[in-house]
Amino acid sequence: MEHKIEDIIQQYDIILFDAICVICNGWAKFLIKYDQHAKFKLVSAQSPLGEAILKYYNMSTERYSTMLVIKDGLLYTESTALLKVMQHLELPFSLMNSGYLIPRSIRDFLYKRVALNRYQLFGTTDNCLLPSAENKSHFLEHAIRES
Repeated sequence: MEHKIEDIIQQYDIILFDAICVICNGWAKFLIKYDQHAKFKLVSAQSPLGEAILKYYNMSTERYSTMLVIKDGLLYTESTALLKVMQHLELPFSLMNSGYLIPRSIRDFLYKRVALNRYQLFGTTDNCLLPSAENKSHFLEHAIRES
């Protein structure tokens, strides 16, 4: 990979998502619609860049169990990752910031119940979300190739 992972992590706010998960693809589509200024860059966990990021943080590249959010160079996982993204969207979504009032142990317990059962609850897809002319600014792999 031409770009150093450390530089990428410092330069971009990143959301690493499971591209074969139906709910994760829905999440990515939601972000494309409501993160209108593409503050966060989407990266598939199954992509070469996604795998490099997972390895950098010593996380499994075989079993992906949480969304990762890298904001201002800091890593967030589980419910905190979700809240970190929502607080940077416009109203009404930024109101989810009040979720921080719920103790993290409770938030993460609920997050893990959904995350660990997401394939059974929502299924998987072979039609992973790909960059298109309309949404390419939301994907990091595309931004790196152009720079």
